[in-house]
Amino acid sequence: MPRDPHITKICLIAGEASGDILGEHLMNALKQQAQGNVQFIGVGGPRMESEGLHSLFPMRDLSVMGIFEVLPRLNKIIKRIKQTSDFIREETPDLVITIDSPDFSFRVAKQVQKEGSGTPKMVHYVAPTVWAWRPERAKKVAALYDGIMCLYPFEPPYFEKEGLSASFVGHSVLESGHDKVDGKTLRTELGIPAEAKVLGVLFGSRMGELNRVGPVLRDVAEKLVHENQELHIVSPTFPHLEKQVRNLLESLNCKIHVVTEPHRKWDCFAAMDSALATSGTVGLELAVADVPHVIAYKANALTAQIIKRKVTVQYAHLVNILLDQPAVPEFIQEECKPEKIAQAMNMLDQTSQKSAFSKVREQLTGLTKEVPSIQAAKFIWNQIKVGA
Repeated sequence: MPRDPHITKICLIAGEASGDILGEHLMNALKQQAQGNVQFIGVGGPRMESEGLHSLFPMRDLSVMGIFEVLPRLNKIIKRIKQTSDFIREETPDLVITIDSPDFSFRVAKQVQKEGSGTPKMVHYVAPTVWAWRPERAKKVAALYDGIMCLYPFEPPYFEKEGLSASFVGHSVLESGHDKVDGKTLRTELGIPAEAKVLGVLFGSRMGELNRVGPVLRDVAEKLVHENQELHIVSPTFPHLEKQVRNLLESLNCKIHVVTEPHRKWDCFAAMDSALATSGTVGLELAVADVPHVIAYKANALTAQIIKRKVTVQYAHLVNILLDQPAVPEFIQEECKPEKIAQAMNMLDQTSQKSAFSKVREQLTGLTKEVPSIQAAKFIWNQIKVGA
């Protein structure tokens, strides 16, 4: 069937849950910009599929993290790289957008380029953390892509100096529902009294993180419950981790509430007085939600040794990085001990943290102050027009 010249065909590739959410918002914004004259193909999860994408293969095949976690699945990942690059060649989209997952995305981009002439324009969404480690990657990314969309205001110069078109489009966390919360209703539904203190316990999105950091956070929660047996614990998590989370928390002598509905996550945050969190995007989400917290993390020992030699930033939490000060206490690797974390929780300066969070929210809004997905969609359409 001949291709409709009025329809723009865009290939999107996401490799994990956070990328699936980004893709969903971006697809919706692109539809608005194109007034419906757009077709989506590629790889994504349920959120992107809800916007009309039929995924080439299950996104979960790519959802692995860490050097030694990837090795057992390396053959499947290599197969998926070839399958994706072949698919792009066959479908000849007007533009390819890879979303985060740099280990997979960059290899696909490289493979597509190796195939010869007719390479579509390629844009990457979520700049790799060249400011944190391996700054030499900026030059490599510039050789693979025509444009890159950045979540933080300090990122574009790293890529622009390598000749890559880069734009700070704002952080997607700002359109994830933080301004449409109902913590009071959630408390009522869960049977939490209005005057009760609520501790959030967030174990991360991956089984490996849960196995390594989960017992530490559970032990911290146990210490805090011992000091206040009226404490309620709210733990938003993913359905595939629910059983393990419940097993970790069931021995605590307090009311436990495990919430697995994704749309209730921000309501959970609104119901919390403070939180313990595995380091990751959730730390920034808690900051946007104005929840005082600490973070903890333990990587695979060998992975941690390799990364430690490459890291160039002082902090792990993005709030601390953006403000260049330790507003949120961090307990990483050897410091990830229940006694230290519990002590920090008891000494949290909530007023100071909330002041820091307010400054960070201002820094994340993007250049035009529109929602991030709209800013990203406009950047993408500009890339398509340039190549037309």
